[in-house]
Amino acid sequence: MITFTTAELDALLATFFYPLARILALLSAAPPFNNTSLPNQARLILGLAVTVALAPTLAGTPGMLPAVSPASGIGLLILAEQMLIGYAMGFTVRLIFSAIDMAGHTFSTQMGLGFATSYDPSNASQTIVVAEMIGVLALLMFMGIDGHLIILSTLAQSFQVLPIGTLPGSATWSNLANAGAIVFSSGLLLALPIIVALFITNTALGVLGRVSPQLNIIVVGFPVTISLGFCALYVCLPYLVSPLLQLFEVGLHGMLGSFVMR
Repeated sequence: MITFTTAELDALLATFFYPLARILALLSAAPPFNNTSLPNQARLILGLAVTVALAPTLAGTPGMLPAVSPASGIGLLILAEQMLIGYAMGFTVRLIFSAIDMAGHTFSTQMGLGFATSYDPSNASQTIVVAEMIGVLALLMFMGIDGHLIILSTLAQSFQVLPIGTLPGSATWSNLANAGAIVFSSGLLLALPIIVALFITNTALGVLGRVSPQLNIIVVGFPVTISLGFCALYVCLPYLVSPLLQLFEVGLHGMLGSFVMR
């Protein structure tokens, strides 16, 4: 008959519950694991599998796990801290895809396709069709470079950079807040070529409307801007590969970079 003392049971629970809290929080926030089409059961099974794989390494390394029962008050605070850290790491990657979504929304609106929306189950809202297409292409590219595996590898390294029970410094949250600028700057830069092309088109239509007042610019303008917008998107798509790869690199490095300075 196998028996456990209270101290051994607490140590066993701490070995699995503390890493599991960080892992599940990251899986709930980081693409592509946060996609609503992925069942919660599958996400939970993946989190348990990763925890089982990491737990022996953490238990065998001194200083990785605090000798605190997860059922105690301090243990609950540590669990909440691990959930916050995991969600912050996943949120850093999510910012990259938010920048891509913003770029898609920006030039779709400039093209005049802001009304062409469909229900996006991943965001549980109406999304512009062109922006959704760009987001799907970016996600496929991210998985094509094994970004989902790099996220799991970075998650494993995070326990060495920030061991369980170690509080992040104020610089950590400051770096994470500053990373929000990526959504606006990178999203605007990604959409800038198409925005410039559409700006020139609208300027030309405005001049044409002044030269020929009898021409109905409203009727002519929509087909022209939509057609030229799609042409500009077709020309620019091959050149988006390099900027997207750089954005993915920034997001993956930011998962740990936010916690290095503490």
